[in-house]
Amino acid sequence: MLTDDRLKELEILQEKLNYRFKDISLLNQSLTHKSYVNENMSEKLQDNERLEFLGDAILSLVVSDYSIGKFLDYSEGELTRIRAAVVSEANLSLIAREMEIGRFLLLGKGEDMTGGRDKSSLLANAFEAVIAAIFLDSGYRETFYVLIDILNDKISKVADYELHRDFKSDLQEFIQNKQYSIPQYRVSAEFGPPHEKVFDVEVVIDGTVYGIGRGRTKKEAEQSAAQKVLEQFLKT
Repeated sequence: MLTDDRLKELEILQEKLNYRFKDISLLNQSLTHKSYVNENMSEKLQDNERLEFLGDAILSLVVSDYSIGKFLDYSEGELTRIRAAVVSEANLSLIAREMEIGRFLLLGKGEDMTGGRDKSSLLANAFEAVIAAIFLDSGYRETFYVLIDILNDKISKVADYELHRDFKSDLQEFIQNKQYSIPQYRVSAEFGPPHEKVFDVEVVIDGTVYGIGRGRTKKEAEQSAAQKVLEQFLKT
């Protein structure tokens, strides 16, 4: 049973979401971290990890569904880049901060004292869990509208940035700072009829192939390959 104070807190978040829950316990669960559950076993609460798992899938579907209808002339690779940027931890944690989701989280004392309310991973996970809670409360259609109302401007900004970003230049700058030789691009395969050619392009650095990109033009394939290699370097 939620306290009156907790219900008042959740009322504030519902206003921010522009959505009212039929089952408020779902919203409460979406904001319940496992550290709180472990420290408050008597309350018999469930943490938000399963909701986070579901929310991640719903988020990707909604962004894909919306993008394929909004960006009619974009290629699969371009749509994939947009989705990846929108559902990234950095973007989701930014949205969560804008909505002040951190203030509504139920955290264990240790997690709270170590800054859990502003941890990017924790905030992004909580936002995904909230999405799942809305889905379980009202289904896909309502979730789509609530989520796009939140994400619409960011999807447009991400699309504009991602489609004009020069990954080849970014990779070359990164490589030069690491004192490698300048990346070379070479077509490793091409297939399909003349009017629908598809190209595979390799990125070669110091004689080693670091990644392969695919595109409907050589330029698109080069950009795809450069992006993959850059992301690979940034993870290491």
